[in-house]
Amino acid sequence: MKELAKRMFRIVAEAESKAHGLPIDQVHFHEVGAIDSIVDIIGVAVCLDNLGIDNVVVSPLAEGSGYVRCQHGVIPVPVPATANIAQAHGLTLRLTDNDGEMVTPTGAAIAAAVKTMDRLPASCRIVKTGMGAGKKDFKQANVLRAMILEIEESAGDQMWVMESNIDDCTGEMLGFAMEMILAAGAADVWATPIFMKKNRPAYMLSVLCREDKLEELETLMLTQTTTIGVRRYPVSRTIMDRRNETVSTRFGDARVKVCGYKGKQYFYPEYESVKTICREHGVDFRTAYDEIRRKAEEAR
Repeated sequence: MKELAKRMFRIVAEAESKAHGLPIDQVHFHEVGAIDSIVDIIGVAVCLDNLGIDNVVVSPLAEGSGYVRCQHGVIPVPVPATANIAQAHGLTLRLTDNDGEMVTPTGAAIAAAVKTMDRLPASCRIVKTGMGAGKKDFKQANVLRAMILEIEESAGDQMWVMESNIDDCTGEMLGFAMEMILAAGAADVWATPIFMKKNRPAYMLSVLCREDKLEELETLMLTQTTTIGVRRYPVSRTIMDRRNETVSTRFGDARVKVCGYKGKQYFYPEYESVKTICREHGVDFRTAYDEIRRKAEEAR
């Protein structure tokens, strides 16, 4: 909680430092240093910790127009600190014709500090909803809504595919990039031989991942290979229920993946366990594989 609250204040301080052209240790919190702003920041940090929130989606923030008066005088909307925070942390502002400030530096800092995703999941269940009204009167309802959403890990699963055609990358570089992408959390990564313009032999690098991994993995594709562009599109997949178990065999313990679909179970020995048995006991791959699967079936 303390670290999250400190991050929010640090975001404001960095924005005010840029706006005033002063070192960060010389920044003076005016409105942001008021008791209500401190309570807002600490309250959000405590709330997120108590609720055990893993990811936060921040939709585009509706901002007003015109001017607002502060301790520095009359300044345009969005105020410099808010604009700096939005620019530095990738917040999307949706400008409206409402006269006045709708996104404060405190609110922008909270959004920037807690945001982990830009888009809502394709499907979810609403667990709880909270709403709060501001004091100003606008044409639209001056209301902020927060929802706790639960994503169901069911047979229907929303994923994304990113692709890039590459004709000037060495095999060593491509292999290293694929290792890094997998280690960073991709569900899968593969390279398909293709022919590009001028009949150049090339590879199409494909990455399967969840939406919250798009930016990180796209960065790896752009920086760890020679590609200059990445395309992406959403896909749906059907997956079996799965869990990993350990079974005892005559060769020792081994790992097996147990999958279920429409009331039937399937058993897939883990490759590393099969490889270890083959090397340590001098048996062939089929013997080790069948032994692990048989023991898993008997354990049912």
